[in-house]
This record gives sequence, C-alpha cells and structure tokens, in this order.
Amino acid sequence: MRPTESREDYLETILLLRREKGYVRSIDVAERLGVTKPSVSRAIGLLKDARLLEMDPRDGALTLTEAGRALAEQVYERHETLTRMLVAMGVSAETADRDACRIEHVISEESMECVRRMLDKPV
Repeated sequence: MRPTESREDYLETILLLRREKGYVRSIDVAERLGVTKPSVSRAIGLLKDARLLEMDPRDGALTLTEAGRALAEQVYERHETLTRMLVAMGVSAETADRDACRIEHVISEESMECVRRMLDKPV
C-alpha cells in the first residue's frame, strides 16, 4: 500500500468511526482496518506530524483537524460516488465497496468529475 493510500484510509476510517460512535480510539481504528495496534500508533504519529489529527492526552481520543477532516471527507465522497457507479453498472454492493476503496486513491480528478456528472444525469 502506498503511503498516501494508507494515510487516506486511516483518515476515512477515523471520520466514519466518529460519525458512528461519536468518538474514536486507536483500538477502534485497529479493529476496523484489521491492523495491529503498533501499526495504528505509527500512523497516528505520522498524521499528527502532518497536522491532520490530534490525540487527547487524557483519554487518547482521536480528532481530525480541519485539514484532516477535509481530506477524509473528500476521500469518503469519492468512495461513495465510485461505489454508486459500480453498483449502477451491476456490480454487487460488497464488491463495489471493496473496489471503490482501491480506486478512490488513484482516480484522476478529471475522471472523478465525469463519474459525478454521469451519476447526476437523469436515467
């Protein structure tokens, strides 16, 4: 996995966990992504260094910074849009979700905009 892809996956996961649970801890991220706690600790350190994430020293709660939230929302929007496109093409929801997770990191903005326009057209 490329560093940018990994960073985006962590940010997207933190965004979604926050929406679902109202709070996020490292263990939640590890469980959701199926990675080890040391892997999450390393990623959190890198995200903090990049000023995309903050960690509360009292309880370890993770919070996206404004920049982190913006990037996470952008990645999530791409994921959702690509999933919708694939499902509309006849791909199963499970496969579409899995494939969208991979495509969201490499698709160009030009292609992404075309996908958005295609989905917005009335059938």
